[in-house]
Amino acid sequence: MRIRVSAVQYHLHTIESFNDFAQQCEHYIKTAKEFNTEFILFPEFFTTQLLSIGSSQGTRLTINELPGFTEQYRGLFSRFAIENNIHIIGGTHVIHREGKLYNVAHLFYPDGRIEEQEKLHVTPTEVEEWNIAGGDGLRVFDTEKGRIAILTCYDIEFPEIVRMAKVKGADIIFCPSCTDDRHGFHRVRYTSHARAIENQVYVVLTGTVGSLPTVDFMRANFGQAAVISPNDIPFPPQGLVVEGELNNDMIVTADLDLSLLYEVRERGSVTTWRDRRTDLYYDWEQVKFD
Repeated sequence: MRIRVSAVQYHLHTIESFNDFAQQCEHYIKTAKEFNTEFILFPEFFTTQLLSIGSSQGTRLTINELPGFTEQYRGLFSRFAIENNIHIIGGTHVIHREGKLYNVAHLFYPDGRIEEQEKLHVTPTEVEEWNIAGGDGLRVFDTEKGRIAILTCYDIEFPEIVRMAKVKGADIIFCPSCTDDRHGFHRVRYTSHARAIENQVYVVLTGTVGSLPTVDFMRANFGQAAVISPNDIPFPPQGLVVEGELNNDMIVTADLDLSLLYEVRERGSVTTWRDRRTDLYYDWEQVKFD
């Protein structure tokens, strides 16, 4: 089975209205659709661009106001998914639930369904500056093209959670991210390669570019999209199917062949998933998931 995926290097800049946001998002989706993309990934925190609109009184908006855009955001992306017959991983959006803020990835299906995956590992900045709470459970999502998982930015830096996603049947990990400097970017990028090698899965990664001068902690962005594979003979030698131009406003597209994953898991130069020493360390396959 082949799946065509696109990843958006979303350009953050000050806007004046929700319609400005909608038009920019539609541009990326229409571009991906011209390449017959089946899944399109937006980055983490890209909806913070809405905070640059400001209030009707001319004051700045803070992260606490972002959940106020949730209905508009969900309605917009659900319509995009239905009209374009495409799966959209709508980056992440901050929502308010039971008195707490959560950083939540959204999956919009072409049939109108909407699924959510909360970010599980939250960074010190998210906790200390924005009071964002971490989610409590990992989900995987069945699509007509296979089973996927969505792990946001910092999540990909934890090997255990990707092991769990693989055990639950995910062949593709979509990783929306948002990093503000080279250090953060390379942490996410290098660990994405590690997770692809360890679990013999694809990782589709993207991040924000540009700047939001009026939004705290979104003034600097350092990002690049990439589609990452295991490092074995059927794949590119660097485990890199495609990557974008660093910090440019653009979209990248690639085909993922799931049959190659199954092949290397059984007969690859290395069989990292099969050769785990579960006599020495924890075996996630023994866990009874709900």
